[in-house]
Amino acid sequence: MSDPHRSLARALPVVPAAVLLLLFLAGPIAYCAYIAFTDLQLTGQAHSSFVGFANFRTAFGDEAFLNAVWLTLVFTVLSSLVGQNTLGLALASLMQRASKPVRTLTGGIVVTAWVLPEVVAGFLLYAFFRKEGTLNAILDWLRLPSQNWLYTLPILAVSFANVWRGTAFSMLVYSAALNEIPKEITEAAQVDGAGGARRMWHITLPMIRRSIGTNLMLNTLQTLSVFGLIWVMTRGGPGNKSQTLPLFMYEQAFQNSMIGYGTAVALLLLLVGSVFSVVYMRLLRTEV
Repeated sequence: MSDPHRSLARALPVVPAAVLLLLFLAGPIAYCAYIAFTDLQLTGQAHSSFVGFANFRTAFGDEAFLNAVWLTLVFTVLSSLVGQNTLGLALASLMQRASKPVRTLTGGIVVTAWVLPEVVAGFLLYAFFRKEGTLNAILDWLRLPSQNWLYTLPILAVSFANVWRGTAFSMLVYSAALNEIPKEITEAAQVDGAGGARRMWHITLPMIRRSIGTNLMLNTLQTLSVFGLIWVMTRGGPGNKSQTLPLFMYEQAFQNSMIGYGTAVALLLLLVGSVFSVVYMRLLRTEV
C-alpha cells in the first residue's frame, strides 16, 4: 500500500470524531462569533443587524463590564491560583506523611466536596456564610464579632466556596505527582541536612513543575466559567460586588435580552481563557 493510501487508512477512524467536533463544537462557536457582531435581542425583533465592533466598544466603555473583569481576575487568583493550588499541594504533601486512616478520612472529606453538584455546594456555603449561618454561630460561641459575610465580603466568600469545592482536584493531581518522585532523592537530601522547606523548594517543586502547570491551566479554565456557585450564593450581589463575567454575560443576554452584547462578552471571556492557556502551555513545554 502506497504512503498516501496508508495515511488515508489511518485517518479514517478519526473522521467521525472530527465531524462531531465540527458539528457540536466548532459550529456553535462560529455561530456565537457571528452573533457577537449583531444587535440580536430576545424581544421579538424580526431581523438582527450587523453592527461590527459596536458590542465590544460598548463593553469596554461599560463600568459594569470592567468591574466584572476585575472581579473575575480577583476570583480566579484567590480561589484557583492561590487557594486550590496551594491548599491542594499542602494536603497532598501532608497526606504522604500521614497514616492510612488519616489519609482515607481526609481524602474522603475533600473528594466529597468536589463531587457535590455545584448548586448543592452553593446552598451549603450560603448556609455557612449567611447572617444567621454556621460561621457566625461559631464566632458568637467564641465571643468574636460576626457580620453578614455575603454582604460585606461577597467576593471573598464565593472565592472561599470555590476553594472548598475544587481543592480535591489539585490534591489528586499533586498526590500522583509526588508519588512519582524517587524516594532516594529526597532521602539523600535529608541525609545531607536539607530541611523540609529546602527539599520542597529545591527538589519537589522543580520535579513536579509540569504537574503544577497542568493543574493551574485546568483549574484556571474551570474557575473562569464558574456560574452556579456564585449565582446560588449571591446572584452577583449585593449590587455587582460579586458579579464575575459569566454572571454579567447572563444578565446582559437573558435578563436584559441583549443576546448580541452578551455573546460579545462571552467571546471576551473565551479570549481571557485562551491567554491563560497559552501562558500555561508555554510553561508545559519548558524542560524541567
